[in-house]
Amino acid sequence: MKKIRMQETPALDITTFLNLMVVLIPFLLISAVFSRVTIMELSVPTSSGGSAIDTPNFAIEVIVRKAGFEIANGSSVEAAIPKKEGQYDMEMLGEMLLRLKAQYPEKEDATVLMEPDIEYDYLIQIMDAVRGTEIMAEEGEEVRKVVLFPDISIGDAP
Repeated sequence: MKKIRMQETPALDITTFLNLMVVLIPFLLISAVFSRVTIMELSVPTSSGGSAIDTPNFAIEVIVRKAGFEIANGSSVEAAIPKKEGQYDMEMLGEMLLRLKAQYPEKEDATVLMEPDIEYDYLIQIMDAVRGTEIMAEEGEEVRKVVLFPDISIGDAP
């Protein structure tokens, strides 16, 4: 008589796979937090040709130079804001843009023009200042956010 032996199936060694998972799962969880992407829509400045007769021919341009800001109306410089203690004067820029918004409340677009070799961080700060500012309310110490010119175009300074 022939004996039929029951063969045991060999045990599956998954130790290496578990070691990989112990390292891979925390890495993926940590890196997932930093993979957020923020998109801001910008446009390229266009020439002001073919505008309607009723529309005022006024373009708000913030020109960023190494010496400071210049605020122009599309053809001539309206105001110059020099650097204060080696830093760009964002408060004065906000005040000037707030005055322009009071004069032209329907205006929604502005152009930021930068000279070469100016740090990218300044571009972001200036775009934030052009987009909106915070002002103190008259009745108390409440800070109010005011939207100035949310449609921003960027380009190279002349």
